Amino acid sequence: MLFMKKRYLVDDILRDLDEKMVFIGGARQVGKTSMAKYIAENHYKTSDYLNWDVREDRRNIIQSSFKGNAGIILFDEIHKYKDWKNYLKGQYDKHRGDFKILVTGSARLDVYRRGGDSLMGRYFYYRLHPFSLAECFEKQNLIKPLDEISIVNAPPEASKALASLIKFGGFPEPFLKQSERGLRRWHSQRLERLVKEDIRDLENIRDLSSLQILVDLIPTKVGSLLSLNALREDLSVAHKTVANWMDILERFYYHFRIYPFTNKKIKSLKKEPKLYLWDWSEITDNRGAKLENVVASHLLKLCHYLHDVDGYKTDLCFLRDIDGREVDFLVTNNGRPWFAVEVKSSSKDILKSLTYFGNKLDIPFLYQIVDERNIDIRKDKIRILSMEKFLLSLV
Repeated sequence: MLFMKKRYLVDDILRDLDEKMVFIGGARQVGKTSMAKYIAENHYKTSDYLNWDVREDRRNIIQSSFKGNAGIILFDEIHKYKDWKNYLKGQYDKHRGDFKILVTGSARLDVYRRGGDSLMGRYFYYRLHPFSLAECFEKQNLIKPLDEISIVNAPPEASKALASLIKFGGFPEPFLKQSERGLRRWHSQRLERLVKEDIRDLENIRDLSSLQILVDLIPTKVGSLLSLNALREDLSVAHKTVANWMDILERFYYHFRIYPFTNKKIKSLKKEPKLYLWDWSEITDNRGAKLENVVASHLLKLCHYLHDVDGYKTDLCFLRDIDGREVDFLVTNNGRPWFAVEVKSSSKDILKSLTYFGNKLDIPFLYQIVDERNIDIRKDKIRILSMEKFLLSLV
């Protein structure tokens, strides 16, 4: 198992830097700045790193004072500068032949980026995800939408690596340290900074204590249909308020939601989504929900990668109809079903709903992922796989 500094997006970012600026977004502490510095240190003779939060760097940014021989400029947290979009537009238009520009920041970068189009056509945007099993082994799997996923052979240490991912999550600091004490402290600090720094600075929320209670409740909702009414009753706030808070937490990469797939061939539910955490290590008392979250996160990473790198319109959703039949995940491309995934504890029984939806929607590939080692079986159209084999075959 390899824990290299080189992240899975490095080669793609280097290619795009030859054309435009590159922005890197993602959750707090997911490794954006570390990856940017790795790119600068290993692929450019000289570079200049400027962090808006550092007084001297802030002065140099405002005065447009950079190292004369820098091949790449790294701007960190520059979205805190009021006129940052026009500033970057000016620097790029003036110096595009002199140096490359790589921009990183907290989740607020993505929020502010969507607020206007003054930078349109001048940058590529990437979402950096936590470590996945394939990234741990530096697997560069070639995956094309609507093609069958090539399942790779898992090395003996894959099970141990997966167990570490499940326990400590995929964020670099707790995953690389692998300390239970460190994980508890990291959780506490991350959530406090998320609520009391990031969200408070950007959003006008008066009742931060109730928002903190919501953050404490969300891990218990993972994998089940999300009812905002139930949350509203738990918090004793208005429906509009809890809906707004959920949107804010999602924008700040605390959780993500997936929605039921709709198609005229099935009578599907159109309302409640299912919810998952970016940091699945917060789920402590429900292994089934935790494993489902791990798979959801790996699938979302695949979808975002194919969209950000190759421009494919890949989406993650789930299947559920009015008769209660349900499958955990469906990945689509341009709205067309690509493959469905069900997460189970055992390989003994095939989920009937997986077969039903596979036939009804003509889903090309069906996978049942199990919490067992060394499993790879085909039963009719369904391929039953150990979790480590399946996840190792993704991004």
